[in-house]
Amino acid sequence: MAPELSSNWKKLRATLQANPSSTPNLKRKRTALPPSTSEVVKRNSIAKRRRLEETKPKPKPDTNSIFSAATRSSASIRKRMGNGASTQGVQLEENGEEEGETKKRESQDLLTWAEENDISPSDLIAAYGTSNPRTSDSKTIPIASTAHDRLNAGLLPGTSIGKYVAIDCEMVGVGGSGSAERSVVARASVVNFHGQQIYDSYVRVAEFVTDWRTAVSGIRPQSMVHARPFEEVQTAIAEILRGRVLVGHAVHHDLAVLGLEHPKRDIRDTSRYSGFRRLSAGRVPGLRRLVGEVLGVEIQSGEHSSVVDARATMALFRLRKREMEEEVGRRFGGSGMGNAGGGGGGKGGKGRRKKGKKG
Repeated sequence: MAPELSSNWKKLRATLQANPSSTPNLKRKRTALPPSTSEVVKRNSIAKRRRLEETKPKPKPDTNSIFSAATRSSASIRKRMGNGASTQGVQLEENGEEEGETKKRESQDLLTWAEENDISPSDLIAAYGTSNPRTSDSKTIPIASTAHDRLNAGLLPGTSIGKYVAIDCEMVGVGGSGSAERSVVARASVVNFHGQQIYDSYVRVAEFVTDWRTAVSGIRPQSMVHARPFEEVQTAIAEILRGRVLVGHAVHHDLAVLGLEHPKRDIRDTSRYSGFRRLSAGRVPGLRRLVGEVLGVEIQSGEHSSVVDARATMALFRLRKREMEEEVGRRFGGSGMGNAGGGGGGKGGKGRRKKGKKG
């Protein structure tokens, strides 16, 4: 027997049967969420999606893309220097790229210059590397001693001499002190048009040396142990100079201590070139100052090297070759013998010995 409903339940049932549309949607009521809860769920979903994206492996950068390379470079600079220096870092990268393009153009210009002057690739590499000899940047003109230099080697076999040679000598003092002292040659060096060493030798001094001048000359008593006799060095250099254009700085001093003469029209003296003299108010410019101002290279900061000084003098001549040739042509008439470039040794005046001159 079913339990009897209370009067309240009976009233409720009668009301529901009379108005069925008023029945509440319990299911919809149960699933409906308040707006505030919805917003919380939405925010949680966004946060979850971000976490998932962060855990995904990042794609590798495109190494072939110029833009990617620039991005990596700037990011690397920011990592090293901090984010505040990022703009400066990008500028440094751009400057580096511009410098690379400049070097590339200089190398192409060098090849053109070499072809015009009949210079072989091997000589070019040995003398200049990949630099441009027509610029005054100290990095582009190899003046300091190199691995190819051989001290006291005499005449180097297999080195092309060419038409132009530069000479320099180191000297010591003999015959007394003060005004009684005389200078004699103790080392002599010759380089070719490209600055390559042709000849280098210590020269045996026949007289008693009163001043070795080591701080300047680099010559010491032990240098004489393997020095060659004066006559041998004189003969070798005279043969080198024969029929060639001689380049030097105040070269008459070098010729005097070697007891040699050379035709004046075949001498290119950087101390006499008017363009260089203007830098010293018309006076004879010192080689060290001239090389520093014109080429931006420091030499003679310590003991001198006759190979380095000869190479520096030839670098000055190369830089103003056309102007110096024109000046010699105006002085002696004609165009001088040096207009054919730095190629093979042509015929011209002879290197002659002076009689009765010894070191």
